[in-house]
Order: sequence, then structure tokens, then C-alpha cells
Amino acid sequence: MSKKNQKASGGGKKSSLAMLLMMLVAVGACAFAGYTLYEMKNMKAGAKGDAPAKVKNAAPAVPVYVQMDTFTVSLKPEANDSDRVLYIGLTLRVKDAESKSLLEEYMPEVRSRLLILLAHQTATDISSDEGKTGLTEKIKETVSKPLAPNHSAVVTDVLFNAFILR
Repeated sequence: MSKKNQKASGGGKKSSLAMLLMMLVAVGACAFAGYTLYEMKNMKAGAKGDAPAKVKNAAPAVPVYVQMDTFTVSLKPEANDSDRVLYIGLTLRVKDAESKSLLEEYMPEVRSRLLILLAHQTATDISSDEGKTGLTEKIKETVSKPLAPNHSAVVTDVLFNAFILR
């Protein structure tokens, strides 16, 4: 074989390998471009659909709280206990300013209801986490009862500022 024939046959292998490599790079570039285009369309569609929802969620309702004076209550005695005392500080989270003004107007009645509720509790009932959670639900029920005809405060949460059980 002459040198020309060897170069021609060897050169063909190199050019086919180079051609294959260039085709793989071109296919990879097309795949990357397609993926990028797909993602950009999803981002654009998401931005159009989420814009009103973000505006609505951007201004959350300001919480309205009613601070109450602390209570010192003698608890219901149990067979094996002597006198037990509960010192508790409460803050009520209410639905709106109307509920807050209603609670402030009827505060003596609200405090009376809460004192009666707390006096009927036992130390073992309210010493556990489940007992405290149950107590918050009872407080919500008690305070949410109508204070005036057709007027009741909407209590959404009860927060403990102090909780000492002796």
C-alpha cells in the first residue's frame, strides 16, 4: 500500500469520529435550549397566575389582642391535696376590633365567667400539656358566649402570660 492510501483510510476514521462528536454536542445543545425554553414558559405562566394571590397574601390581617389582668384562683380541692392556688395571666386573641371593644365593655362579666371556670378546675387536670390545651378551649367557649343580646366576641386563641400552680 502506498502512503496516500494509508492517509486516506486513517483520515476517514478521524473525520467520522469528529463528525460524531460534533453531532453529540449539537444534540446536547438542542436539548439544553429546549429545557431552558420549557422552564421559562413555566416561570412566565407561574408569574401571571400567582401575582394576584401574592398581593392578597402580602397584607395579612393584623392580630387584635385583649390583655387581661392576672387571676389568682383557689382550685377545686382533691381528696389527697390541701388548698391549691393557680396564678394565671391571659391574653385573648380576637377576630376583630368589634370583638375587642365588646370584651372591654363587658370585662367584669368576662372576668367573672373566667374565675368561675378556673375555680372548677383541679390541679391534676391542668398540670399536663393536654390539660392546658383543654383549658384554652374551655376559655374560648366561655368567653365566646353571648355577652349582650345578639352580640358575642369571637376569640380565636388564648395565650398564657403566666401560669403558676401551687
